[in-house]
Amino acid sequence: MYEISPMAPPRSSHPAFPVEESCPSPTCPCRESPTGLDIDRETMLNGSIGTYAEQVLIATGRSDWKSRIEEDEDAVLLQQMKGLLGRGGKYSDSKNNLTLPVNIDKSETSQVAVSHPASAYLVPSFQYVPAIPTDADSVDAFVRAFILPQKLHHAHERLSREEQNILRREDEKQRQFVGVRPVQEILVLICGHGGRDERCGIYGPLLQAEFEDQLQRQNISLLEESPKAENVEAAESHVTASELTARVGLISHIGGHKFAGNVIIYIPPTFSQNALAGKGIWYGRVGPEQVEGVVAKTILEGKVIKDLFRGGIDQSGDPLRL
Repeated sequence: MYEISPMAPPRSSHPAFPVEESCPSPTCPCRESPTGLDIDRETMLNGSIGTYAEQVLIATGRSDWKSRIEEDEDAVLLQQMKGLLGRGGKYSDSKNNLTLPVNIDKSETSQVAVSHPASAYLVPSFQYVPAIPTDADSVDAFVRAFILPQKLHHAHERLSREEQNILRREDEKQRQFVGVRPVQEILVLICGHGGRDERCGIYGPLLQAEFEDQLQRQNISLLEESPKAENVEAAESHVTASELTARVGLISHIGGHKFAGNVIIYIPPTFSQNALAGKGIWYGRVGPEQVEGVVAKTILEGKVIKDLFRGGIDQSGDPLRL
């Protein structure tokens, strides 16, 4: 259930979002791309991701993980969720595909024991849940409150009403989680899972540093520490370019190591001036020399760079295709 299946072939030559044919060359010095790595530069990138309903970004405080992230000692929330949602689990549903990369918030300490609450970003629903108790009952409530679909796939019509209700979200349970807030910052997620593949392990930290530098050059403030429940303020209806903030983090395996560097950019719905607001854009073959162009074209101008584009998702969960 956690392996995302191949995306269907592109259906239209007229995408519903602005497109830039290629990434512009950098105008300032940048870090050098690593050499000697086996990067696939021939296979078509477009359509090289799978469809998914949600990414659950679990904060662990690590910057690398075992090849199978659920084997890490601090993967308590991940282990619990996989037990509920994986094959044979209570909420197993092949029509509700999830990806569960970990680590976006560098400030979080490791959640080693069940007594320590976890935190997670949910995209493309653009929610941050700062305190998720990791005992079995609380994780069950978290899954029912945030992760199960609000509307079931038509294939579930053959199930009884009771069976359908088990697989459907219960929004009222969200009230038991303190400090939930909408995500208003840009999320730049970079695969840095060296424990799985050295290509992303080498590219990840290099791209993280380059994105941080280029975002700050554009006067976009970088966030590292997530607001805790007592510090959460009401969301604004929209965000202007002069108010932009971003969070840059390394995440675990997302597929396509041969296309390193792999980057996902989520533009928050509140950045309403951007044509990609509420969308997640997946890029591959990103080197330090492309970062300035990605920041300028995608984050600031709201354009998808065609020659880097692997796929994407909008806030409704529909895939983005070229």
